[in-house]
Amino acid sequence: MTASPHPISPLRQRMIDDMRMRKLSPKTQSGYIRAVRQFAAYLGRSPDTASTEDLRNYQLHLVDHGISPVSLNAAISGLKFFFDITLDRQELMARMQPVRVPRTLPVVLSPEEVSRLIAAAGNLKHQTALSVAYGAGLRASEVVALKVGDVDGQRMTLRIEQGKGHKDRYAMLSPVLLERLRVWWKVARAQGKMLDGGWLFPGMNPIESLSTRQLNRAIHAAAEAAQIDKRVSMHTLRHSFATHLLEQKVDIRVIQVLLGHKKLETTALYTQVATDLLREVISPLERLQPA
Repeated sequence: MTASPHPISPLRQRMIDDMRMRKLSPKTQSGYIRAVRQFAAYLGRSPDTASTEDLRNYQLHLVDHGISPVSLNAAISGLKFFFDITLDRQELMARMQPVRVPRTLPVVLSPEEVSRLIAAAGNLKHQTALSVAYGAGLRASEVVALKVGDVDGQRMTLRIEQGKGHKDRYAMLSPVLLERLRVWWKVARAQGKMLDGGWLFPGMNPIESLSTRQLNRAIHAAAEAAQIDKRVSMHTLRHSFATHLLEQKVDIRVIQVLLGHKKLETTALYTQVATDLLREVISPLERLQPA
């Protein structure tokens, strides 16, 4: 076995071990490592030699170079873990402050646009995966993590195992979605693409699941084919699911449970984009008597 041309330093290994001990997700670990690596490149020396002023100047450097609030806060989170946990030097982060992220309204498709989008997907697997994302309000990561055994046709539920926040929950399974899943299951089994108890949406190699990147590419291609000029992503289907339920007068607390939101205020954002509800409100101008 040949040695790696870039051996991991003891400091980075310690940080990796600290993250593994806390069972941080691979995505989070990768982001934290990247944040420390970029800071070290800016500093020009080992990051454990940094001072409070170095960190303050680094935040100013990022801001001056036009970093977005989300990316800035992600960098700060990674550095905070490194200095607070790995180095046990909490005082160094005292002058690095996260910034407020502007809240923007989500992009929502109409039911007709959702129908066109799903129909325009390149193949049955992608059509079915997009149907699951919209029909159950799932995140892209939750769609690709589904296994055949997670579909419960008796209770009409989808089991979401270890979704965001490492929480299990059940999502709704409508009769139409169940039928689409059965059609996909029969086709995939006949083609030898789906293993017993395996992934509901396998990748090119059935042992591995479809990736979120592949799913995002599929929805972008479908949006272009369907001539939808809105900025569409997999999360757009989740936003549309919640908004359409709200417009159907489904209780917002029920929608909160279906989405797996921890706080009701997160779900309440959809009241601002539920245009059918806005149209039902009578403006006080309508009640004014002619002068």
